[in-house]
Amino acid sequence: MSLHPVVQEVTERIVARGGERRRRWLEETRGRAGSRVQRSHLSCTNLAHGFAAMPERAKVLLKVQERPNVAIVSSYNDMLSAHQPLGDFPAWLKEAALEVGATAQFAGGVPAMCDGVTQGQAGMELSLFSRDVIAMATAVALSHQMFDAALYLGICDKIVPGLVMGALAFGHLPAVFVPGGPMTTGVGNDDKAKVRQLYAEGKVGRDELLEAESRAYHGPGTCTFYGTANSNQMLMEFMGLHLPGTSFVNPYTPLREALTREAARQAVSLWHGGGRYTPICEVLDERAFVNGIVGLMATGGSTNHTLHLVAMARAACIELNWDDFQAISDVVPLLARVYPNGKADVNGFRDAGGLQFVIRQLLEAGLLHEDVNTVVGPGLAAYCREPYLQDGRLAWRDGATASADETIVRPIDRPFLPNGGLRVLEGNIGRSIIKTSAVDPAHFVVEAPAIVFNDQDEVLAAFQRGELERDFVAVVPWQGPAANGMPELHKLTPTLSVLQGRGFRVALVTDGRMSGASGKVPAAIHVTPEALKGGTIGKVRTGDMVRVDAARGELEVLADLAARPAAEVPDLRPHHRGIGRDLFGNMRKSVSAAEQGACTLFADEDDAPGEVAAPRAAATSDRL
Repeated sequence: MSLHPVVQEVTERIVARGGERRRRWLEETRGRAGSRVQRSHLSCTNLAHGFAAMPERAKVLLKVQERPNVAIVSSYNDMLSAHQPLGDFPAWLKEAALEVGATAQFAGGVPAMCDGVTQGQAGMELSLFSRDVIAMATAVALSHQMFDAALYLGICDKIVPGLVMGALAFGHLPAVFVPGGPMTTGVGNDDKAKVRQLYAEGKVGRDELLEAESRAYHGPGTCTFYGTANSNQMLMEFMGLHLPGTSFVNPYTPLREALTREAARQAVSLWHGGGRYTPICEVLDERAFVNGIVGLMATGGSTNHTLHLVAMARAACIELNWDDFQAISDVVPLLARVYPNGKADVNGFRDAGGLQFVIRQLLEAGLLHEDVNTVVGPGLAAYCREPYLQDGRLAWRDGATASADETIVRPIDRPFLPNGGLRVLEGNIGRSIIKTSAVDPAHFVVEAPAIVFNDQDEVLAAFQRGELERDFVAVVPWQGPAANGMPELHKLTPTLSVLQGRGFRVALVTDGRMSGASGKVPAAIHVTPEALKGGTIGKVRTGDMVRVDAARGELEVLADLAARPAAEVPDLRPHHRGIGRDLFGNMRKSVSAAEQGACTLFADEDDAPGEVAAPRAAATSDRL
């Protein structure tokens, strides 16, 4: 099947945007790959420090400087369920590398924080910035120049994007990403959501809510809903950085261990002295990023990736913008319904056909670039295969060619929606993202008076006072990356869902985030420019009529905002102090706008792979 013309056109305009900056980055990155192992350039003193603590067998290999040494960079901690299984991985990876005559060293750890733990708490205001900290920590881990390839162990929201950005700073090294897998299925998502809404209404207490949540999040592994963490895993397959079919294999299973060990062997096979040299700079090109956007739309993935994919691409001097997401969303049908867009979790999605089925459908429809490089060789068709154990040995076979449950995943000729369920909204409030795949079309258009709040706690307090029993648009400015780190506002989801369920027309407009768990209430998020940067969202007043129109892509205040004085900035100092926030002042000052990835890196053209793009106007000249 020939490539869809819109996918081709989007790819070509992304290539054109990169221009000389991208060409220069590739030339410099490719030039860092030598003909010998990286550690051969170190002095004897340097090298002795680098392997002093290694076992004798590994030390012998490191001394001879003829075989590759693989870095392990991990986000392991044992508090977070998704990352706890990674504790066993380094030993397996080291053993597997030695089996094929190579070595592996634990190069460094990166922080891993959980939005599920920090939701609605002060720590959530560090969450987005943690992505850039992870990128820098990855660079520090690799800075010893001891390594010829790298294995990246990460799962959740900011971790995988940060690892990718750090890996691209060492783009001459091959990179294999190693997931941990989702926890087994707990209490049903509908039951969990029902208890949350009952708690929001005051009909059940904290004990009942905690019991329900504990039965949902009950063991090791990634949360099983299709939020940012599991969208990360999807992206790593669509972009060719995982072994095929490895994303949703549960932890602590023989197959999970076999896949982890194979990842090490695969990384060894890709080093520059092995005949299959495939650095990450040759995997993550413009086509790979377009494939990632296609996967995001086809599966109804997290809106956080309208930030993260942009930031990841910029690390390779590739410039994405929201018009690219919109154009692809317009032509890529929604093939999966996974909670919160449906009733099934990712285990049910896997069993119904999973990513292998979706990739096959998209390839056959010409909606993906097949001719890409991956960690298992040329061509994305390999990702239509699924792993299994045959007499205890890892093998691959063709994945599903038909859906086992069309309430979860469908073929391309019978999609859930004809588009990807993501829309760019723009108007006199600015530009924003709305995720419509979980929203009933009856709620695509909400026109109602604004009620302006300075934070989500004010919304909840007004609800408890009974002041929100009416049609309204909750406008919550001062939540952007420069104001307070752009937290997710998940505490609003149950409350607004309750009000919508009571028959009121409600919507949310904010320069903050809502992320992968965006649900059935229309939410115009990531509004840019943000209020603190002069965005007109800061000028909206309670009582203004606001129109959120996901059908036509409009976000309007029916008032003359230009005639109003500049918004009065509230006291943001409480959001800048305590719980570590004091340390992130420079990030708040330097962070780019949401459409530029809300990124604190690459701010100086002399140090960056490419200059920071100027903020986009509402009208764009390169939209399809």
